[in-house]
Amino acid sequence: MLRLTEIKLPLEHTEADLQSAILKKLRLAPESLRRYTIFKRSYDARKRGAVSFVYVLDIETPKQAQLLQQFKKDPHVVPTPDTTYRYVAKVPSGLEARPIIVGNGPCGMFAGLLLAQMGFCPLILERGKAVHDRSVDTFGFWSKRKFNPESNAQFGEGGAGTFSDGKLYSRIKDANRQGRKVLTELVNAGAAPEILYINKPHIGTYRLVKIVENMRHTIESLGGEIRFQSRVDTIDIENGQVRGVMLANGDYIRSDHVVVAIGHSARDTFEMLHRQGVYIEPKPFSIGFRVEHPQTLINEFRLGSQAGHPMLGAADYQLVHHCSNGRSVYSFCMCPGGQVVAATSELGRVVTNGMSQYERSGKNANSGIVVGITPEDYPGSPLAGIDLQRSLEARAFELGGGTYEAPGQLIGDFLAQQPSTQLGTVKPSYKPGVHLCDLSSSLPDYAIAAIREAIPAFDQQIKGFAMHDAVLTGVETRTSSPICIKRGDDYQSINTKGLYPAGEGAGYAGGILSAGVDGIKVAEAVALSLMEAAACKL
Repeated sequence: MLRLTEIKLPLEHTEADLQSAILKKLRLAPESLRRYTIFKRSYDARKRGAVSFVYVLDIETPKQAQLLQQFKKDPHVVPTPDTTYRYVAKVPSGLEARPIIVGNGPCGMFAGLLLAQMGFCPLILERGKAVHDRSVDTFGFWSKRKFNPESNAQFGEGGAGTFSDGKLYSRIKDANRQGRKVLTELVNAGAAPEILYINKPHIGTYRLVKIVENMRHTIESLGGEIRFQSRVDTIDIENGQVRGVMLANGDYIRSDHVVVAIGHSARDTFEMLHRQGVYIEPKPFSIGFRVEHPQTLINEFRLGSQAGHPMLGAADYQLVHHCSNGRSVYSFCMCPGGQVVAATSELGRVVTNGMSQYERSGKNANSGIVVGITPEDYPGSPLAGIDLQRSLEARAFELGGGTYEAPGQLIGDFLAQQPSTQLGTVKPSYKPGVHLCDLSSSLPDYAIAAIREAIPAFDQQIKGFAMHDAVLTGVETRTSSPICIKRGDDYQSINTKGLYPAGEGAGYAGGILSAGVDGIKVAEAVALSLMEAAACKL
């Protein structure tokens, strides 16, 4: 097949228009075009009110060889690359070793799926509940303030990504087609096929719940096993080699291959690994607030007269400002038409995140507005970043009134350095609710100063961003893991053989897609190690 890139069409175009553009580009007669598929579709909104779609297409034609010669100097007409994922191993007969995966978020789930597909019958241990029961607990906390530390927006089947926008785009390279494998498996589990080709795919929270369940059933049908409410309290390490895990209920499970895919909020597990001597380093992350604007404001600025067109949906944005105090402030995890959610995993603390449903039809746009920080800001133990997170989350709980309401402030009041006392036109979406106050004591002074400088700068990029009634909600502290569990080229811990740190919690991913890809990479490493061990026994 041939791949055509940079095929541009106006917003109002038909399938016939797209076919006509293909024929015109290749100078083909209609009968010579057997079929075409969309590999990628994005839109160019650089000219407000004149949005155009940009396609990458795969073309099947009997004149492929002739066209390749004819367009050999045209970089937009090339052979279609092979995007087939190929497994690195298949379990040998009689292999009894069983790998363990700790955590069933996107990373652990894809590691388990790949190992199951290769025949290695993995055991996945998840501290939280199955996704349906977990959803009941999470929504119960949001509506009734009934908090379960083991079943919430962070812990449970599907991981933190389940209660998010379900974004599936990343800046990672995909030379080995693992990213395509992630998207394909999500489609197999029930995601809309469009995630394979639209530029910024997302799934949405409610749809993610069913997809996660379907992936569990697939893993189980292939011989994998998933145990819920099975928190790992100890990794058994003997002379620098993993030998098994001890669960909170006292059960011991033997294995020489343990994948640790615990997400960015499993602080007690980080502490356990540190006590046991597993090498951990602190790493940079970011802290800040969630900000909410009317979605119509973002749509009109980004899309002009075409705002509201059903093919475009709710508009997003991406902002960054380099401050005079040396800090950088940027938008994080922007959720068009979404809501701000309670994402705490510990009693007496308040944490915010954002999520959207598939339709992105909410009245508000929300995004993290966060400041980058480094280990120099939290010196000491490798876990000092966790201590900082906890202190900020506890302060947010206090400022919110100690009821799991989040502290909030209108942007106009935040810039004027005065507390907010009543809401304006923007109604915050955070549940259990927002308690208006002065946010200036919720973050370190350098972060407050940086955000106060960045908001007017962002207003120069999106007119109205600094509107008085826009709402800041605190605090956003879980942008990424504050630690890195270092691993070598073989994906094993640099000082603990058989331990495979993986995903966002270990410092190797940021979001659903990259976490899934890292799960695949680690699963491949585990499979090759198991094959090597089996060969040594022959």
